[in-house]
Amino acid sequence: MNAREANARDVDARDVVVTGIGLVSCAGEGVDAHLAALAGGTAAPWETERFAPYPVRPAPALDLATQIPKKSDQRQMEPWQRLGVYAAGAALDSAGLKDDAALKAETHVIVAAGGGERDYAVDGQVLGAMRTAPEPDVLLNERLMSDVRPTLFLAQLSNLLAGNIAIVHGVTGASRTFMGEEQAGVDAIRIAHARIRSGQNETFLVGGSYNAERPDSLLSYAFANLLWTGAPTSVAERGAPGGFVLGSGGAFLVLESRAHAEKRGARIFATIAEVGVSRTRRAAGDVEAAIARLWDETGARPDTRVISGALGLSATDAEERAALARIAPHARIDTTQDLTGHMMEAHAPAGVALAAALIAAGETRDAAVTCIGHHRGEGLVRLVA
Repeated sequence: MNAREANARDVDARDVVVTGIGLVSCAGEGVDAHLAALAGGTAAPWETERFAPYPVRPAPALDLATQIPKKSDQRQMEPWQRLGVYAAGAALDSAGLKDDAALKAETHVIVAAGGGERDYAVDGQVLGAMRTAPEPDVLLNERLMSDVRPTLFLAQLSNLLAGNIAIVHGVTGASRTFMGEEQAGVDAIRIAHARIRSGQNETFLVGGSYNAERPDSLLSYAFANLLWTGAPTSVAERGAPGGFVLGSGGAFLVLESRAHAEKRGARIFATIAEVGVSRTRRAAGDVEAAIARLWDETGARPDTRVISGALGLSATDAEERAALARIAPHARIDTTQDLTGHMMEAHAPAGVALAAALIAAGETRDAAVTCIGHHRGEGLVRLVA
């Protein structure tokens, strides 16, 4: 064996493969439900009444006990944590790791997460009382000690999702939590991919979750004029300036080195060939240039299947479409948001999960997943059979 053959074999052994997928969204639970929804268009439900004028894509009904057996664990989690822990458990099941305590102890976790959920009913009561209180500062301190307890603050910490995954599923390797909305999901995958490729680690559980059914979250994006307020429609059909439709759900992936996966006889959905990231100033043309550059850097093919992270915001979407029209004019493009709603931190993991599922189902042999942050950050993940 010459040096080139030895090196090629080493690179192949360190390929990063997807061996587990846990996916929960308005389209349902699991790979099959999402592939069926993708094949059938935008048949998944919309919620248009509760948060009017802002439509959302709601979480599906789940039997939480199948992944979170203890009622006490379920009660102490917020909805976004339950969605994440559930999806993480499904990914472990999919990878055949759920009952392997030794492997779970060696599995590292990277979670992409936003801030915890506020108890906005209590917030409203405190703010309302302060308006008429003779000493608002004193009242605020009193309410902080009673209604807004330290345990409530702890429940809002972003890294509680990783903690609950460790508690419920026994995944006790090192954990990291990334914040930063859409870009957090891309970077979680990027870091796991780099560490496996370099030989630092063998197995990662990577993903995130999001609860869209929150008035406080909708309010913050509404203030920035980022939400869609029209009738339910696809991303491509939204007129200027557009807007995104938030979606509740969770997406987790088990990533391994090829050598590790083959040694334990795991099913391989797809290989993550490359992960590219960018952070532009968002001047005119920046997104288009970033997508083209990442396409080249990751070696994506002109005839690939594209899973687009398009936001529904006309300015950024137009630039992504322009880039794809030039570099992949014949590619089939599916938009993650049309299927699941926009899941923020979980959006990139959901796109990668869909791409890996399509490859495993024989629908394509090559896929490119784009992710464009609503404020900053661009990413592209290339997967191959």
